[in-house]
Amino acid sequence: MKITLKDGSVKEYAESKSVYDIALDISEGLARAACCAKVDGEVVDLRTVLDHDCELSICTAADKEGLAALRHTASHVLAEAVKRLFPEAKLTIGPSIEEGFYYDFDHAPFSREDLDRLEAEMKKIVKAGAKLEKFTLPRKEAIKLMEERNEPYKVELINDLPEGEEISFYRQGDFVDLCAGPHLISTKGVKAFKLTSSSMAYWRGDSNKARLQRIYGTAYSKKEELAAHLERMEDAKRRDHNKLGREMELFTTVDVIGQGLPLFTPKGTKMIMKLQRWIEDLEDNEWGYVRTRTPLMAKSDLYKISGHWDHYKEGMFVMGDEEKDKEVFALRPMTCPFQYYVYKNTQKSYRDLPYRMSETSTLFRSEDSGEMHGLTRVRQFTISEGHLVIRPDQAEEELKGCLDLAYYVLSTLGLQEDVTYRLSKWDPNNKEKYLGDDDYWNKTQDALREVLREKGVPFTEADGEAAFYGPKIDIQAKNVYGKEDTMITIQLDCAIAENFDMYYVDQNGDKVRPYIIHRTSMGCYERTLAWLIEKYAGKFPTWLCPEQVRVLPISEKYEEYADQVLKELKARKIDASVDNRSEKIGFKIREARLARVPYMLVVGQQEAEQGLVSVRSRFAGDEGQKPLSEFLEQICEEIRTKAIRREEIQEE
Repeated sequence: MKITLKDGSVKEYAESKSVYDIALDISEGLARAACCAKVDGEVVDLRTVLDHDCELSICTAADKEGLAALRHTASHVLAEAVKRLFPEAKLTIGPSIEEGFYYDFDHAPFSREDLDRLEAEMKKIVKAGAKLEKFTLPRKEAIKLMEERNEPYKVELINDLPEGEEISFYRQGDFVDLCAGPHLISTKGVKAFKLTSSSMAYWRGDSNKARLQRIYGTAYSKKEELAAHLERMEDAKRRDHNKLGREMELFTTVDVIGQGLPLFTPKGTKMIMKLQRWIEDLEDNEWGYVRTRTPLMAKSDLYKISGHWDHYKEGMFVMGDEEKDKEVFALRPMTCPFQYYVYKNTQKSYRDLPYRMSETSTLFRSEDSGEMHGLTRVRQFTISEGHLVIRPDQAEEELKGCLDLAYYVLSTLGLQEDVTYRLSKWDPNNKEKYLGDDDYWNKTQDALREVLREKGVPFTEADGEAAFYGPKIDIQAKNVYGKEDTMITIQLDCAIAENFDMYYVDQNGDKVRPYIIHRTSMGCYERTLAWLIEKYAGKFPTWLCPEQVRVLPISEKYEEYADQVLKELKARKIDASVDNRSEKIGFKIREARLARVPYMLVVGQQEAEQGLVSVRSRFAGDEGQKPLSEFLEQICEEIRTKAIRREEIQEE
């Protein structure tokens, strides 16, 4: 057989060989570094035997597939350590993930001390260097093996496997786990690892099933790589909006109010309002939108017409019982069906389209308690929502316009380089979840794909991520821990106008069904604020800051001048305050810097006599004395243009 390697060279063998043996034949160093392989593009275990011509690529920890295999092996090492120290724990699943790995156990919560003990035990297992041996069993024997080992979750997994599916296990010493692989040849390959945290999880992600304990960890092939990762994680903790946002007094949560229902303090509220006013003015004055205001709830009848009752009811807050009550209401999870009736309020002709409606919409979604996190996953949120009712011939231009608006918003916020684009498609294997047939979905997906290509936007495609009525362009971003969320979405809907009898009158006087674009310009205000907190570590662009200037009189003798400076600032709608405390000026400066105030204006005798201010900033430190009028002109221009000063200095 002929084996074509990654570099194009060809190896010929007269008999079958395992991937590992081929790696060994190439070089001992490659065999030691090998984690898994790709055969004709498919990831396989090193133990896989090749018996035909194929293309082979050996993956090391420098490749994402190889690193995933290393981390998967680390999860098995963790599981063995848990069974050694906590033999009553029951095994469930332990995959590799983007930033490391985890394993879920049916057990009491693990403390940090427990994790430290487990790390020490893992080091013993790695040092012993047991080989990982793969074996398969028929279904009955596989179930018997797991029953004998008292692993009920593994038995359930085996029972759920399709008939004919290979049931494979990996053994390392006395430890055996149900697993499809791939894995390293021995535990010695797990050279650098760290258990980072533990948390509660549900079996199979279902809140109605057993509560488990998840242990997170990460692993690398080199200690230096692990150290760099842990340093990044420490930075992530410092930037974590859920921690930093509370420390900066931007928001809080209260148990008696409920999970996913944040309270915004005056500072956080000011930031949300700045974003909201900007977006509303932008859409209304520059992008041709009309603004609507619609109810926060509606009868179930509305959601039945739109299809949300059948497709989305589980995610809604419903008030009433359909079997007992004459009317059942639900808090709105989206604004579209309300805005359709704004459109229908007067008859529209082809000349009235596109008809772009926008609304600052408060929405409600019944998220699972385990999904709640800070401002990124909440039960009540506010969104820059909009719906464009368009003629079919306007679809391409309007979709491009929505992309342009989204990019402009991201660029202004300094976030444009932090996002990726995804074409979210239907799942053709679950057609009952969607409106429309194959032809409908192929056409609408092709339309979005072509728009992305024409705009030159790199994108990925994902099945099963579409809305039930149409495909989406989703603009994605990751938080400091690498978890991805959708920030902005643009959806093409060519079906739902029929449900609401929406039409326009064309040139011939005929009634024609319009298309609808569902879109956000910035997305959810709460999620965007979380993103901004983490992006800037709380050091926001000046225009967004809840406090933009703090005036610092050197002593009480200059408080009168400080108040005059404050009056001039406020006259120009600059968010400012005066620190009149009887503290030394050095202390006041440090306090202002800790509060991440962009500008500090120190005023004393010379400043008061000559109408000056001594400017200190987050960006350049001591900027020297300036006439007050000059500083006012500069900061007003910075705020007006929403400039982002990037010459950040180090903390003192």
